[in-house]
Amino acid sequence: MSNVLRQHAEHQFAEELDALQKVDDRQRPANWKLSPWAVLTYLMGGKLANGFEVSPKYIGNSRLMEIAVSTLATDRALLLYGVPGTAKSWVSEHLAAAVSGDSTMLIQGTAGTSEEQLRYGWNYAELLANGPSEKALVPSPLVHAMRLGKIARVEELTRIPADVQDTLITVLSEKTLPIPELGSEVQAVRGFSVIATANNRDKGVNELSSALKRRFNTVVLPVPSSEAEEVQIVVKRVAELGRALALPAEPPALQEVRRVVQIFRELRNGQTEDGKTRIKSPSSTLSTAEAISVINSGMALAGHFGDGVLRSADVASGLIGAVIKDPVQDHVVWKEYLETVVKERTDWKDLYRACREQL
Repeated sequence: MSNVLRQHAEHQFAEELDALQKVDDRQRPANWKLSPWAVLTYLMGGKLANGFEVSPKYIGNSRLMEIAVSTLATDRALLLYGVPGTAKSWVSEHLAAAVSGDSTMLIQGTAGTSEEQLRYGWNYAELLANGPSEKALVPSPLVHAMRLGKIARVEELTRIPADVQDTLITVLSEKTLPIPELGSEVQAVRGFSVIATANNRDKGVNELSSALKRRFNTVVLPVPSSEAEEVQIVVKRVAELGRALALPAEPPALQEVRRVVQIFRELRNGQTEDGKTRIKSPSSTLSTAEAISVINSGMALAGHFGDGVLRSADVASGLIGAVIKDPVQDHVVWKEYLETVVKERTDWKDLYRACREQL
């Protein structure tokens, strides 16, 4: 697995999951690899009784993770909801890895997702040769999860057409998937559940029906509540990605990370951190995930085309690309922010000059 660009969570953090299993003597729901306590510890991080350190996968309100884990221990499905870049997919993957030991039973929601991709399809060569049979059936990840008592993941649920979404209603309420062509059904084994994600920027694209909403317990993942929390997230993920990508650059100075995070937060909130200056917000999301990408992009520039030290010129290009999504509207917003905010900060002169040179 050493040549894989990004390992699944259950492989990347196998040592931590194994360490938790060894000390976990609490009650586990049927077919769970870990108890709810151990799943929460895996997500939030902590020190075990034997001194082993578990790294945090989610930095934020632990109560939200408690609700998510306890939801999966009931017969309710879990919907992770929030703006893009709030770690919905990340949390979904790690929950599935900790609960089932397998995060790969995934359905990617798009406008072209069909009912067959959620339920099952057919091997048409076998179907034409011998007619409908179990052998001709091509089960979806959802069916696999039902049969094995594991977690199925559905990404971007609101991107899926509404009539296809409603395929999930019977599965989530009856824990059964009928196969009329065979006169049979798939009954879910204990441990089965569904984790879906959706972002509120897609509101109105394909709204969930009220019947489907009732089958989910919704947990809203917010943007980081403080600058310090967001900086901590960015520093952690940048370090992990830097190692995974083997970037030939030094870890970024905390000052550079703080500047990127502060810029994102100010543009996102429409005012400076001290609340004294109102500013316009661009059309882009400016999520924590994008802040991580800006720093990583800068590290790649510094490592391959510089001296290996992340500087303002390396950060500037990533910043401009992240902020300016609409070449007309966002360009005006970014230029105004540079002149009214960045230029006026004495210790930001280098960043101001680097950004101006690239505009």
